[in-house]
Amino acid sequence: MVTHVPADAQGDERGSLLTFIEDQRGGIRRSLLGLTEEQAASKPSASGLSLSGLLKHCADVEQGWVARAKQEPPAVQRDQTNWHETFQLVDGETVESQLAYWEKVAAETEAYIRSVPSLDDTFPVPSEPWFPPEGRVSVRWLCLHLIRETARHAGHADIIRESFDGATAYELFTKERGATGG
Repeated sequence: MVTHVPADAQGDERGSLLTFIEDQRGGIRRSLLGLTEEQAASKPSASGLSLSGLLKHCADVEQGWVARAKQEPPAVQRDQTNWHETFQLVDGETVESQLAYWEKVAAETEAYIRSVPSLDDTFPVPSEPWFPPEGRVSVRWLCLHLIRETARHAGHADIIRESFDGATAYELFTKERGATGG
């Protein structure tokens, strides 16, 4: 565990879930500290993933799931023709622009999670072969899914960053705290 996730205020399940989501976002953001655009787009490990691609993917996935929970279409519709673009910056996108976009998405996620009447409220899952037909999930499931999805990719980011220049999650956390005075 690189960071300590503070305990929730007694009974604030929403706050706890949102804090864990944010903690995992931090792992991905920290993996990009001090890198150039070219470095962030590089693929120094056996994986075909880059740090900038992971950043974009996590922001894209979070926005899409919250949109679905609101029963709105995702900002970008993904299918077989453009799925690969969720893992790479295109059309003038930069790490900075993706970080700003993810910050906006995170604020929208928090506002939505705080606004729903109950974490037990449900919404339909997409009509895709890997979901049950006419399946539904709860807002609580959405939060747990975002934690899992982001944590999985934060682990990828740790490996990629360490493969690239040897910086570990602990060193990046210390670097971030030094840069922010925390």
